[in-house]
Amino acid sequence: MLTALLFDLDGTLTDTDTLHLQAFRKLLYDYDGRELTQEQFNTQVSGRSNGLLFAELFPQADATHRQVLAERKEALFRELSPTLTPMPGLLHLLAHAEQHGIGMCVVTNAPRLNAEHMLGAMGLGERFGHVLVADELARPKPDPLPYLTGLQCLQAQAGQALAFEDSLPGVKAAVDAGIFTVGLATTQPAERLLEAGARLVIEDYDDPRLWDVIGRMQETA
Repeated sequence: MLTALLFDLDGTLTDTDTLHLQAFRKLLYDYDGRELTQEQFNTQVSGRSNGLLFAELFPQADATHRQVLAERKEALFRELSPTLTPMPGLLHLLAHAEQHGIGMCVVTNAPRLNAEHMLGAMGLGERFGHVLVADELARPKPDPLPYLTGLQCLQAQAGQALAFEDSLPGVKAAVDAGIFTVGLATTQPAERLLEAGARLVIEDYDDPRLWDVIGRMQETA
């Protein structure tokens, strides 16, 4: 039975990592002339919550200053993304879920301002019953708590759900919550997503293998 779809946001509903990389590069360069490579971004930054990440990036700054820097970075990102394009096939999947009464929620490490901005920039602000953000929970991804909370919000069991993730922390969180996890190969190579525990890796939501999984789960209803 398929009763719930749980989606990460950045890199999963829309491909935003290039924009985040640009925002981080400007922030770091303005701060102390630091450079950030694509590889560093992919392995050290992508998918992580700001609390731990900014403590690592700015170890000499106090908590208040790190929060100011994080807010500046997110403002830069929002300036760079007045409109965003949903991943190919996403709208079809959302319509299918709505038609079949499948619950949907967003589970993201992004701050709420960013989450609301991105959903609005895609025209999806009203499509999800719940938007869970790490800043409002006790523990962010890679802890499974965000996904366990999403299951509770949708009154769903892990075995009746699919999770969609593009980052290694996100995949670990969803897998540790017991959910069949589909990796989106937008920010990480397929092999790394599989190593992290993804059961399937796709380029986008039009992949027939995804629809095979959905069909099999719905057949057991």
